[in-house]
Amino acid sequence: MTNIRVSRTVEIPDLLRITRYRKLPELGPRILFFSGGSAINGVCQVLKEYTHNSIHLVTPFDSGGSSATLRKAFQMPAMGDVRSRLMALADETVLGHPEVYQLFNYRLPKDKPADVLLCTLQDMVSGKSALIADINNPMRQLIRHQLGYFLSAMPDDFDLRGASIGNLILAGGYLNNHKHLDPIVFLFSKLVNVQGTVRAIVNKDVHLAAHLADGRCVIGQHRLTGKEVAPLTSPVTDLFLSETMDEAIPTSVQLRKKNRKLIETADLICYPPGSFYTSLIANLLPKGVGTAIHQNNCPKVFIPNLGSDPEQLGMSFEQTILTLIQHIQSDLNQSCSFDHFLNFVLIDSKNGRYPYPISEELLTGLGINIIDTHLVSKKSAPYYDNELLVSALLSLC
Repeated sequence: MTNIRVSRTVEIPDLLRITRYRKLPELGPRILFFSGGSAINGVCQVLKEYTHNSIHLVTPFDSGGSSATLRKAFQMPAMGDVRSRLMALADETVLGHPEVYQLFNYRLPKDKPADVLLCTLQDMVSGKSALIADINNPMRQLIRHQLGYFLSAMPDDFDLRGASIGNLILAGGYLNNHKHLDPIVFLFSKLVNVQGTVRAIVNKDVHLAAHLADGRCVIGQHRLTGKEVAPLTSPVTDLFLSETMDEAIPTSVQLRKKNRKLIETADLICYPPGSFYTSLIANLLPKGVGTAIHQNNCPKVFIPNLGSDPEQLGMSFEQTILTLIQHIQSDLNQSCSFDHFLNFVLIDSKNGRYPYPISEELLTGLGINIIDTHLVSKKSAPYYDNELLVSALLSLC
């Protein structure tokens, strides 16, 4: 077998290519996203109209909200971002399963007493709840089984307030499958007909930690995002994985073979907008990710954030690009040209408001091309327009 790299002239948007994808999304391109959280869920809802083959490697390191309650009780990876991405890619047509979709998105009330919440959960397990009764077998039985497994394993002091039923079902399946996440994610995907592939980047109970410029060490994803606690007041100098939340104990986690293969066979690799460290860089920390990216000669594109990201405190555009490349390169034993890791930066300089000047000189020196095109519309400003962003990405495939 001979491997060659072919270049072509691209028109953005490539209307012919986009129309072709829309007619046959089952044969659409394998666009791979390194992400987490909900920042690109809107992109996903548009993308599934054009391809059912997109790949989403999602961080399982969330340490806040209801995910924290589950992680503390069962020493498990976070489920929330995986569930959120599955829902964004679920089939919403008449061929889908809206009653399952509704159940997986349902959260228990925050203002009800513990005994009422426990009865609500027990009614779901027994099949008495209206949310469960409307689901046809065998899906109803599968869901009840996973939820029942969670209920039997649930500690007596477990706080059900605000708990996502989808997260509890995933947790039950995780525990029921000997603490393996992939089997229940696969089942979940089938239940709601997910139009793409969603996987946690690793299946390990580890936490994000960061060294700051002022000498402090912060442990826990929720302490870095600026959403659940006050934003950082000192820039991040290093992000790493820690064995525990109680003490910074650096640990190494290996990328699984099946995820490595997804990276190596993607048609386009996208480093999308979102929380820079906890969503994007976090996905690059496992050993083997950089090597897998290096092995794939497909185009790689970075889409910088519009507006301010609390995690990028004090960062320039140059620092953002070099930090991204540094983390991709980190597990390689050889120096490589930057175009093995990043080929394009996708921006809209006319309509987009970036937190720093975009340096064309820097990118030219690194051999990286700027694609400056229409990505922000009047209806979407100050954010990216999901339709325009998807059109640009599809045109590069």
